[in-house]
Amino acid sequence: MGPIMSTGEMGTGHTVLGCHTADKAVITLFIVLVLSCLVAVVSNGSIIIALGTKWLLRRTLSTHNKLLISLAASRFCLQWVVIGKNVYVFLNPTVFPYNSVMQLLNLIWDFLTATTIWFCSLLGFFYCVKIATLTYPVFVWLKYRVPGWVPWMLLSAVGMSSLTSILCFIGNYLIYDNFVTSAQQPRNVTGNSLKDTLEQFYFFSVKVIMWTIPTVTFSVFMALLLVSLVRHMKKTLLASSGLQDVRAQAHMKALLTLLSFFVLFISCFLSLVLGATSNSPFQEFRYWMWQVAIHLCTVIHPIVILASNPGLRAVVKRDCC
Repeated sequence: MGPIMSTGEMGTGHTVLGCHTADKAVITLFIVLVLSCLVAVVSNGSIIIALGTKWLLRRTLSTHNKLLISLAASRFCLQWVVIGKNVYVFLNPTVFPYNSVMQLLNLIWDFLTATTIWFCSLLGFFYCVKIATLTYPVFVWLKYRVPGWVPWMLLSAVGMSSLTSILCFIGNYLIYDNFVTSAQQPRNVTGNSLKDTLEQFYFFSVKVIMWTIPTVTFSVFMALLLVSLVRHMKKTLLASSGLQDVRAQAHMKALLTLLSFFVLFISCFLSLVLGATSNSPFQEFRYWMWQVAIHLCTVIHPIVILASNPGLRAVVKRDCC
């Protein structure tokens, strides 16, 4: 689930790179980051084209594919924002993190990051309800109700993401306003005090709380789905001749795919939380290392989706030809 650190996660202090080796390391990480984002752009763009073509031809799209194309679209836009912001800070390493350009970039980043996490959570919830072989009355009831809820679920995710981005934008604006006021009054120290308070408590609390809610939802339902698939696979293996059975292989492949989704999503969430605690200037090696680590998860996930979905692979190959 992949993203860069927002303005609440970066300080205004800047250090000059001490040696030419550090410059090379930062340049290398910057190139790796941009290339990774471009791979994610191509992967998510392929999913959008494949599902969009199917939508246009059939005039309809399954509920699962609506969630999938929404996730791919949010990630596609997010990767371009990541590229744009990192090119900007790479060319202007001593830029004030709360100027007008940075406020705009981080407003868009906060919104797209939150929507990506929420869409992943909704996709995990949908997988669990539709695929899990649980016989609880609640799950049976949800199997028939969830498809009709999907448009409202997507709108709710957009609404929650908008709330997160607006709250962060307000904090960014307050810091910038106090910076301008402090610049006019050199002896005024309230500007730095407010900035430190917002960075340490306000931004971190808002982001972690808003990221944790969909992450916990995703984790709970994916855990239920994995348990259900493991139980079903055991029954299938007992009733079949072994792993060569086609159904057993299909269950094993589905189990591994879902497990990879779960690991990637949790890794992305942990990277975001750890990144939110970092306070590194733009030109430091640590900042760019976190960028690469965070976005590595968002690059792998769409590739896994394409590799595990024969229908998407067929459409992509057809369009390429």
